[in-house]
Amino acid sequence: MTSLPPRPKRFPLSLDKLAPARPGTPSAAAAAEAREPLKPQGHWQQAAAIKARQTTPIGLGLDSAGVRQRMVDRLRREGLVDERVLQALATVHRHAFVDSALATQAYEDTSLPIGHGQTISKPSVVGRMMALMLDAPGARQRGHLGKVLEIGTGCGYQAALLMQLSKQVVSIERVRPLHDKARANLVGHHQVRLVYGDGMLGHPPSAPYDSIISAAGGDDIPQAWLDQLAPGGRLVAPMTAPSGRGQVLVLIDHVRDAAGSRFVRSLHEAVLFVPLKSGVL
Repeated sequence: MTSLPPRPKRFPLSLDKLAPARPGTPSAAAAAEAREPLKPQGHWQQAAAIKARQTTPIGLGLDSAGVRQRMVDRLRREGLVDERVLQALATVHRHAFVDSALATQAYEDTSLPIGHGQTISKPSVVGRMMALMLDAPGARQRGHLGKVLEIGTGCGYQAALLMQLSKQVVSIERVRPLHDKARANLVGHHQVRLVYGDGMLGHPPSAPYDSIISAAGGDDIPQAWLDQLAPGGRLVAPMTAPSGRGQVLVLIDHVRDAAGSRFVRSLHEAVLFVPLKSGVL
């Protein structure tokens, strides 16, 4: 019986059998790719490098200026025309003041719950109230809101907007957890003074105020607010409509002239705010 010759060894080949691939051939490209070490962190490194080169956030992220600008453009089309107010709305990150589960709705024109039966007001309503205050004769002369008293700090969003347009903000909140939340949201903002207390009493130690704004509505304006409104100042607050049904925005101007000192009241559009309550929680 004749034995068969040994079959040539095909795999694996010894190193001395490997011929270098000619440049430009598919085998050369494959060899080069094989020699390139794997870097599973490569995409992360590339993203970090791109972010480091960016000086202005871009894209559709909630931190981008673009998403806030789209909100501002929509409010402008709907009739909010004061450019100072629009700039403040474009500057403050509203999503940072709401629960993370609601962050994707932050730049819609809607009120959102912030806990304890309270809400963060619609951007259009906040903008309208600030524009009305800026249109007061005293504010037009100063070019800003001066010293502001805010009734109802909530999560601190409106206070952050008011800081863009005023010299100083004193903001009162009657619900302790919300006061603490606003303090955390506004850390580092020394232009605002946060007070835990009964907003219906105002804050006499820092009075008088050039502007007073309320984020809650009652049957009438508390006398304490009028007592703390400086001559030439303006107060904006939601109050029960004269019909007794619903709420309207009320403006009160403290006028002082040759005839003496008086308060001039005017009524504006219908609104819906949480009720104004006394005491603290």
